[in-house]
Order: sequence, then C-alpha cells, then structure tokens
Amino acid sequence: MATQIKRDLQCSAAEWAARQDLAACYRIFDMLGWSESIYNHITLRVPGEEAFLINPFGLLWSEVTASNLVKIDSEGNKLCGSPYPVNLAGFTQHSVFHKHLPWAHAIVHTHTPDTMAVCSSEEGLTPTNFYSCFFEGSIGYHDFEGITVRAEEGERLIQNVGNHQVLMLRNHGPVVMAPTLPAMFLSYYMLQRACEIQVKTNALGKPITVPPDVIEVHQRDRDQMLTAEFGKLDFEAWKRKLDTADRGWRD
Repeated sequence: MATQIKRDLQCSAAEWAARQDLAACYRIFDMLGWSESIYNHITLRVPGEEAFLINPFGLLWSEVTASNLVKIDSEGNKLCGSPYPVNLAGFTQHSVFHKHLPWAHAIVHTHTPDTMAVCSSEEGLTPTNFYSCFFEGSIGYHDFEGITVRAEEGERLIQNVGNHQVLMLRNHGPVVMAPTLPAMFLSYYMLQRACEIQVKTNALGKPITVPPDVIEVHQRDRDQMLTAEFGKLDFEAWKRKLDTADRGWRD
C-alpha cells in the first residue's frame, strides 16, 4: 500500500521518509495533547529541495498521513496534486523562517494553554525550573500583531528571532525551529514542560529563580548532548509508542 502511494506521489525515497516522519510527528503531538483542532502547523523541508511539507488544512492532526501532507514551495504554490488547501497563517509564518533561516528545516507552532500563558505573561519564560534553565538567553520575543497572515510582518519575525531557535509570539504561542525533526521535537518537548511547570509554580506562589552561575553550568552540561543525533532516540521511542495505537500515519 505505502509503495503504491509513494509511486502515485512520484516522490523520492528521501521525501517519502520525510513524509512519514512528519506524519508521525503530527500524530505524536496530538497523542500528547498538543494539537489545536485543525489549526497550527508543523512543517519540514523536503531533503535536497526548496520546498516543504505542511498539514492539509481541514484535517485534525490525528488524521495526517504521509501521503496527505501538502508539498509547497516558498511562495505557497502547491507542488503536488493535493485536493486540500493550505492555511494562510501557517504558510505566511513558516515560509518566512524556512526561506530566511537556512538551518530551520523543521518548525512547529502551537497554541497549547501553558505555552500561550507564558507567551502572554510580561516576564515570558523565567529560569525557575530544570527545563526553563535550558532556554535562558536562547529565546526571542515578538510582539502580537494579530493573526499572522500579512507578509510584511515577516521582516519583524526574522529580526526578533535573531540567532535563536525559539521565538515566543507574545499573547499568541511559541515557534520552535531546528535543523532536524527529532531535534525540534525534543526542544519543543522541553519547552512545553518548562511552561507547564512555570504556570504551576506561579500558581503556588513566588518561584525560586536559579542563579546565573548555576544556569551556566546547567547549559554547559546540556551542550554535551547537542549533537547531530539530538532528539533522535526520543523521537524514535515515541514513534514506537504511536505504532502500538495506530500505524495509519505511515500510508
């Protein structure tokens, strides 16, 4: 079945592998409760091409499969015969990052309650827990301008992300980018955890701020894990978990 679908799409083996991994990523995010109805996006650059894959607008993340992902270029033109439209907000935002950040091959934007709560707080993410200390000094912030559908906002998005891999859209939600899909997945996993813990800690009372010298040591030890394989073991483990429930994402 998968072989026939791949032939019908006329895609390379590398693209098909990328499609399967991205479909798995959508299903894993949904399984973990990080999806938002038919909205939000995870995009992945097609290996060796100036094109990327995005979810079909109108489908739940639990319905995404390798074959129904939509392939588009940096201008939003569909490069496959998909019957599905592409959400304008997803294209506008993600295409800017893919086009101007050569290393940003995998990108996710979500609206989970805890990440949105942190994005909507004046202080943003604070170094008050194990996970948030990983991100101290590594996050850009972008002021809210409404739904991201206007191309002219792209310049400010790029300016505000700087050399960071995480951009917190204030009053909105996070954007997490990485050179690989597994690296993006693990980075997002840690950011989601950081936000969940911050929201809970703030509800209890005044949080304890970790001193800068301790953060420096914490990040130094973190950097020993930042290899080309970063996140791969985690992502493969969650794919195995996904397969115990449903293997339909592979087709």
